[in-house]
Amino acid sequence: MTPYLGIGLAALFMGGLGVGLAAVLAAASRKLYVYEDPRIDEVEDMLPHANCGACTKPGCRPFAEALVKGELDPGLCTPNSQEMTQAIAGFLGVEAVKREKRVARLACAGGAHVAYFRAEYAGLKSCRAAALVSGGGKGCTWGCLGLGDCDIACEFDAIHMNKFGLPIVNEGKCVACDDCVDVCPKDLFEIHPVSHKLWVACKSLSAGDEAEQDCEVACTACARCVVDAPEGLIEIRNNLAIVDYTKNDLASTVAIERCPTGAIVWLDDKKAKKGTGAKKIVRMEPLPRG
Repeated sequence: MTPYLGIGLAALFMGGLGVGLAAVLAAASRKLYVYEDPRIDEVEDMLPHANCGACTKPGCRPFAEALVKGELDPGLCTPNSQEMTQAIAGFLGVEAVKREKRVARLACAGGAHVAYFRAEYAGLKSCRAAALVSGGGKGCTWGCLGLGDCDIACEFDAIHMNKFGLPIVNEGKCVACDDCVDVCPKDLFEIHPVSHKLWVACKSLSAGDEAEQDCEVACTACARCVVDAPEGLIEIRNNLAIVDYTKNDLASTVAIERCPTGAIVWLDDKKAKKGTGAKKIVRMEPLPRG
């Protein structure tokens, strides 16, 4: 066999092999092809690409797929503008249900000027890390540690730490994505509709003087709010006032008026209003530590 003949046979073999493999791949492609509605790409382009999970889906692409299938409502995407939500609804020929805005709420008001730290934590600047070291050193073991994990986790610039080491939620920017809920080692954040204006800004399970020794604005389980509020709206459970939001239509400022520490507040115009019976906090400097 001449060298040229060998080369020709090899080329012929490789060419035949390539054609055979191409035929196999073409057949497999036809067999395994999964149709994807072209509208999914267009709907995804109209979403904010935040991938925040507020819509109950892990990202914008799965949400777009669910919208095209008619499984979810465009209004579930809280970071999207109202105009774009309506555009998606119009494109898909559905109605966008107007939903009440939901925001993150912090169940703690114990900043450094009203809550004591019994020990100095000097490790990694992280609430999760500090919580592993004897609870982080704060006297109230249920209170905010103030190291800002929630601020860092929030991708929408909706949380900032104030000068007393307490997270402040900007309700205008909050999209109820749950990131702060997930990252807080003390489970202090909850997502609520903005109509839930009656709020207990405390999670301490200590009672009376014991609670106040660690934090001047702690709930002391005095039950004044329970007595003053409509029946069944508030109860004391494990030394902490609990609001029954299924009866939210009964809520009013009457429930906060006699709270001695101001632990239960009325959230109006994005500010926490305390009752007239709450002691005045005038201290503007952090309390001594240790």
